[in-house]
Amino acid sequence: KLAELPRAPCGLLASSLSVFCLCSSLAIGTTTGYRLFSLSSVEQLDQVHESNEIPDVYIVERLFSSSLVVVVSHAKPQQMNVYHFKKGTEICNYSYSSKILSIRLNRQRLVVCLEESIYIHNIKDMKLLKTIMDTPPNTTGLCALSINHANSYLAYPGSATSGEIALYDGNTLKTACTIPAHDGPLAALAFNSTGSKLASASEKGTVIRVFSIPGGQKLYEFRRGMKRYVNISSLVFSMDSQFLCASSNTETVHIFKLEHLTDSRPEEPPTWSGYMGKMFQAATNYLPAQVSGMMNQDRAFATVRLNISGQRNICALSTIQKLPRLLVTTSDGHLCIYNLDPQDGGECVLIKKHSLLGSGKTEENKENDLRPPLPQSYAATVARQSTVPSTSTMPGYSEDGGALRGEVIPEHEFATGPVCLDDENEFPPVSIRDP
Repeated sequence: KLAELPRAPCGLLASSLSVFCLCSSLAIGTTTGYRLFSLSSVEQLDQVHESNEIPDVYIVERLFSSSLVVVVSHAKPQQMNVYHFKKGTEICNYSYSSKILSIRLNRQRLVVCLEESIYIHNIKDMKLLKTIMDTPPNTTGLCALSINHANSYLAYPGSATSGEIALYDGNTLKTACTIPAHDGPLAALAFNSTGSKLASASEKGTVIRVFSIPGGQKLYEFRRGMKRYVNISSLVFSMDSQFLCASSNTETVHIFKLEHLTDSRPEEPPTWSGYMGKMFQAATNYLPAQVSGMMNQDRAFATVRLNISGQRNICALSTIQKLPRLLVTTSDGHLCIYNLDPQDGGECVLIKKHSLLGSGKTEENKENDLRPPLPQSYAATVARQSTVPSTSTMPGYSEDGGALRGEVIPEHEFATGPVCLDDENEFPPVSIRDP
């Protein structure tokens, strides 16, 4: 969703990408403030909001397509500001004991990650529900929050020296399990849309693993490459969980397909190659686990060759105009859109490149009409209508800190009077995030 990117000459500081099935929401932080965009088609990139009130924004997170946006600036890196951007109103602000490294949010929870602690807020009224203290040193603020608020699973490093994942239930406020995912420290984490799968990568960046949630069983293992270690900056599932995309500081973006070929392949005819294939598969049962595992690892289903390397970027898989697309935002201020062949994979084709720092067309009201549909397969060609919750307004934000007994409430200052979102319809329907 969000990654802090190196300061670029063009003024781009951060980029946050949220993707729905038919439309995309993009938020970027710049040296002068932040901008919000809507991508309704391949050709059309609309700027829906621009703010220059807070300079040097390095974190900007929007709650799906609602009017709630969370901002953190280099000017006050220990303070989180929550805004209703359509009304131009500050909902509240919280100050913490050290620099805010990342923020994650869904319809139920807002998570603030510091280097050695994590704060969990109830997003409906911003009460502080839980503080996870003395977490292993997490200098990059690595964490992932399930966008499915029915479970609100939170994943973060359980060790600073190994690839252990700590899984926390953000709804029950209890530890779910720990997953020994990698030998080396973690570099990337990502949930699928339902919170039933979790992808991870270590600092080596050679192997990506997918685990079942909440059990923590390993489901898939993909090899990104063996020639060199890389820094994986972005892991993301497609909405239907059929694909997993990984990008790094190299020029190659990898897309993996999540499927069990052994379960779906028809019986092969009795050919010499088929016989040898079965013999090879049987032989792996007698080899050391490390060797047989490497032989069974799947490689990329599709790839993209970027014209830049050495920079962090953020990727997303989306369905735009009823076709599967790969979106790549780069730290030099561009959004690149590629076609993805869901059947044969291969090299993805660049079809459009947008500049994120030019003068965008502002359409404050147009985005209210965009309604993300239910998750559907990439093979689907007809968008289904979605339903909306029966409630019409979001509860106002209270002035009660609401922390559990014995926990320290960060200093905060609320805006005068309760602030509500215009319409609960601004949220994606509950059904698109739930299993």
